[in-house]
Amino acid sequence: MSRRRVVVTGLGVVTPLGCDLDDVWESVCAGRSGVGPIMRFDCQDFKVRFGGEIRNFTAGDHIEFDAKDERRIDRFCQFALVAADKAIRQAAIDFKVGDSYRYGVLVGSGIGGLDEIESQHSMLFDRGPDRISPFMIPKLIINAASGNISVRWGLRGPNTAVCTACASGTNAIGDAFRMIQIGVADVMIAGGTEAGLTPMGIAGFARTGALSTRNSAPQQASRPFDRDRDGFVLSEGAGILVLEEREFAIRRGATILGEVLGYGQSADATHLTAPDPKGAGAAYAMNAALRDAGLRPDELDYINAHGTSTLLGDIAETNAIRTVFGSHADALAVSSTKSQLGHLLGASGGVESAFCIAAMLRQTAPPTINLDEADPECDLDYVPDKPRSMRIRNTMKNSFGFGGHNACVVFGEA
Repeated sequence: MSRRRVVVTGLGVVTPLGCDLDDVWESVCAGRSGVGPIMRFDCQDFKVRFGGEIRNFTAGDHIEFDAKDERRIDRFCQFALVAADKAIRQAAIDFKVGDSYRYGVLVGSGIGGLDEIESQHSMLFDRGPDRISPFMIPKLIINAASGNISVRWGLRGPNTAVCTACASGTNAIGDAFRMIQIGVADVMIAGGTEAGLTPMGIAGFARTGALSTRNSAPQQASRPFDRDRDGFVLSEGAGILVLEEREFAIRRGATILGEVLGYGQSADATHLTAPDPKGAGAAYAMNAALRDAGLRPDELDYINAHGTSTLLGDIAETNAIRTVFGSHADALAVSSTKSQLGHLLGASGGVESAFCIAAMLRQTAPPTINLDEADPECDLDYVPDKPRSMRIRNTMKNSFGFGGHNACVVFGEA
């Protein structure tokens, strides 16, 4: 059975460094950090008091969005709608033309409407069950992001969601890629969104010991692969891609930004939160993605790493890359843009996949900042401090999540 080719025609992001991809890319390459003290709520008694917060975010500044929408749509869905709008505008696609049942949505999230859960929980105990909002359930469910995009643009094709923790965005892109490949849809709006930077989000992750506690130096806290890393930085945002069947995109005159070549996934099946130390599951997913893409390991040029800045995770990913790429691992550029943005959880795969496309378009590998001295067990070329102009034909996005989820997508030049 021949498989249809899938291309990328639109990219949209909402991040702590801004909501315009060109501006965000420039900031990432300049080594600017989007991490800072949390301002949305009082966290002076918290162990961790900083994160990658999107400050002064109002959906109405970017899309048509009124007070009624504000009441009915959670912050994580608002991020997704704004990122989707930016991606759809770049793709210049009119969904009123053609068969709406061939246009679908697949957006992932690790947590969903945590903000709504917290506010309505307070309402329940402060004012009683009859004061709970009738919009609570539709606001907090993870599939609300896909649902709201479907409703806004009238997309009647596959409309689903994926929740695989921090692998959600990458799994969503990979699963959407498959749907187009096998002919279920011609266009998919795919990616991830997250708004977990809330009191419970910060407190919960801090209690697991996963977060950096560098309250006095938040912009230096996210330091993937560095010897002195002490955990990840919790952030929020969204990353959405427009994926199309290649011939469909060509017929309508779309500008093709890149191509999705392969997708791999696996499970560690060892521990709910700790990675396999040797990165065996991650290596399997990377190998599967390369096989699916029809690429040899030495044909890959750049990896946007999962690279969260955790003690175990960075070593496991390094081990996995060495297992998959062998001697070619030393020739790879491997960077973690979480050093600039922090960890957007389920949204990371969406934003960082957009960076993979941007890296090919600009023939530039973005840097890993805050890498003052690499961990001796992290011995790859992490593009420290400064971006690198280089030939980039094919890129890979790695994402790994609590639950042992491993997801990997390979992109190629347009």
